Amino acid sequence: MLITGVGTAIRGVTGPADLLRPAVREASLDPTASLAGRGLRYKDRATKLALCAGRDALAEARLLLDPGLTVPGESVGVVVSSNYGNLDTVCDTVSAIAAHDYTATSPMALPGTASNVTASWVAITYGLRGINLTLCNGATSGLDAVSWARVVIQTRRVRHMLVIGVEPANPVVAELVGPTFDGAAALVLESEESAHERGATALARLGRHARRETHARAVGDVLDDPVDLWCRPETTPGDRVESAEERDLTALLGPASGALGVVQCVAGASWLEARTGGTVLATTQGVDAAAAAVLTGAGL
Repeated sequence: MLITGVGTAIRGVTGPADLLRPAVREASLDPTASLAGRGLRYKDRATKLALCAGRDALAEARLLLDPGLTVPGESVGVVVSSNYGNLDTVCDTVSAIAAHDYTATSPMALPGTASNVTASWVAITYGLRGINLTLCNGATSGLDAVSWARVVIQTRRVRHMLVIGVEPANPVVAELVGPTFDGAAALVLESEESAHERGATALARLGRHARRETHARAVGDVLDDPVDLWCRPETTPGDRVESAEERDLTALLGPASGALGVVQCVAGASWLEARTGGTVLATTQGVDAAAAAVLTGAGL
């Protein structure tokens, strides 16, 4: 399975390669400022960030050009990983109903309380009529989303999957969980056969994935060869991975929760593209499970 496009929408990060820098640049421009069109005022921040990152990933994969998709819409699906995506909309709606009654809610905002709203808007906006999923299962969610995208392609539900990891920073999230990452990362996954037929350029190859009860078991079940780059989990694991390089993207960007695994894969794909080879290990760890995924150079 190949990664043929990546994208980011993170303040101070101009593109995926910036994820490999030691520090995020100071930047005042909001990445969602590049969006245009009707209805944006009714979309939450997570959705806007996902639209930006998803657009760039689809464009790099040459699946999205002006004026639209280059392949049939039913051949492209989307899976979004986000634990706090529309939490602000849900809390604001519940508060309005509690303080008054249901008539105090906005008919334009109410659809935004659906858990699948971000994935749905991405699909509607870009014409992706394939399978549409949202994962919000804690720290492993991002790598789990990448794995589910592969399963969907392998079972021939679609030929291409857009995977997006997104978390928003807003007052509601800050009050409930504290400071968080504010941004989105996206990648396009497809089979080697599909990429070859389209003449697409691959950035990296997705290898094994494992979700286990411990970090050590997850890593042990995916690794056969030495690791050139290890993207560390948000919490310090009890075991270490011997690697030539390490990247702590939480230290760079802040706690990324459900977005972290996708951000790691996007950073790993960019790292591999620049070096034309190597092995990248991405790992995430929660209170009850850990996940690991391996990426290699596209030519391996």
